[in-house]
Amino acid sequence: MVLNTGYEVILAGVGGACIAQILKVLIYFLTHKKFNFKILSTTGGMPSAHSSGVIALTTSVGIIRGYDSLLFAVSLGYAVITMYDAAGIRRAAGKTAATLNRFIKEIQENGQKIEPYETLKELLGHTPVEVFCGAILGFVFAYSCHTLLALLAV
Repeated sequence: MVLNTGYEVILAGVGGACIAQILKVLIYFLTHKKFNFKILSTTGGMPSAHSSGVIALTTSVGIIRGYDSLLFAVSLGYAVITMYDAAGIRRAAGKTAATLNRFIKEIQENGQKIEPYETLKELLGHTPVEVFCGAILGFVFAYSCHTLLALLAV
């Protein structure tokens, strides 16, 4: 059984990220009325899989080792850095890519050729709301996972 072990922490972290990616496909389907399974392997979007995964991992560590443990503090630091990166640095890189793509498109529309040019990926990071929703999802997933494992252990 994986209750109160490192396996439970891994299960919560990976599971939290996977659930977020699956939810992205469902949200895309609800808004666009078609499936886009490429979303399963991309970054960005609602909810943040990065946030869901690291908060699920951190919550699981807190449940097992205690919220006053050194391991929880390290996990929380890792989660905060990951979420800051997703909403800050990677989002800024995505905005920069969008600006460069528009700039190149305008140059090409004015008759100048820029070869070879591969369109830069723009959806790299997350909005603060996407990060927050991912964090809530990860928290709920970790508690649900722990509770289910505890029930199965009885």
